[in-house]
Amino acid sequence: MYDGLEGLGIPNILSILEPYSTIQVDRFDVRGKCELPGLDYDLYISSGGPGSPLEGDGLWDRGYYKLMDNLWKYNEQHADKKYVFFICHSFQMIAHHLSLGSVVLRNKESFGVFPVHKTQYGTEEAVFKHLDDIFYIADFRKWQFIEPNHARMEHMGARILAVEKKRPHVNLERAVMAVRFSDEWIGTQFHPEADPVGMKIHFEKEDKKKEFIAKKGEDKYQQMLELIADKEKLTVTHEAILPTWLNESIQSINLQRKLKALMDD
Repeated sequence: MYDGLEGLGIPNILSILEPYSTIQVDRFDVRGKCELPGLDYDLYISSGGPGSPLEGDGLWDRGYYKLMDNLWKYNEQHADKKYVFFICHSFQMIAHHLSLGSVVLRNKESFGVFPVHKTQYGTEEAVFKHLDDIFYIADFRKWQFIEPNHARMEHMGARILAVEKKRPHVNLERAVMAVRFSDEWIGTQFHPEADPVGMKIHFEKEDKKKEFIAKKGEDKYQQMLELIADKEKLTVTHEAILPTWLNESIQSINLQRKLKALMDD
C-alpha cells in the first residue's frame, strides 16, 4: 500500500516474517501496480502507506475492497478461516469501508513515539497479552479514525482495543488506535512493525532529522530518540503484536486443519 514510497514499513514486516520458515511470503503492489492476491492465502498483512485513505484511482481501491468483502464472506461460509492484519492506512480504509466511524484529517500530523491506552476489550485481547495497559507505539498519521459508530460495531461484533493517549488540555476526541473487527480480522492505526533500531538509524539521517525538527522541534526529536532507545517502550510493542498475531493465527489454522482431517477420516 506504499504506492512506490520507500520507507521502513515493508522491510520491517518482512523481517518479522523471516523466522517463520514454513510461511510462503508473497508481496503485492496494490496501489502502484493494482496487484491483488486471491483467496488462496491463509494470512494477509495489509500495510500502511501515504496519502488519503479515502481516495483511490477507481481500480486498485475497488479491487482491494472487493477482496476484503470476499474474504469476509469466505469466513462467514467456511470453517477454515482467512486471517487479516490491517496497519495504519489500511486500518483507516477498512474502518471507512465497514462504516465504523469517521475517517478525517487530523488538525496536526501525529509524528513520533507515543503512549496509547488499552480499553477493557484490549486487556482481554490475545494479540495484546504481552503489552501493558499503557504501551508505546510508532505513530505517523495525517488522518485518523474517530467517532466510532458503536451500534454498527456492536452489530458486526467489532471491539475497540486501544485509544489515543489522554490529552486533557486538548478538547478533541481521542482516536481509535486498534480494533478487533472479527475473530479473524484485527488492525492498528499505528505501526506495530516499527523496529526501534531501524527507526533510530532512519531518524538520525540528516534529512530525516531536519524534517522531524521542522515538524515537531528539537525537544520532541530528542524525546523521540530517548523513547526509541528505551527497551521497555517501542521494543516491547515491536516484539509483541505482529509475532503474537502470527503465532495465534497459525495455531488456529493448524487446529482447523487437524479438525478437518479428523472429520474426513
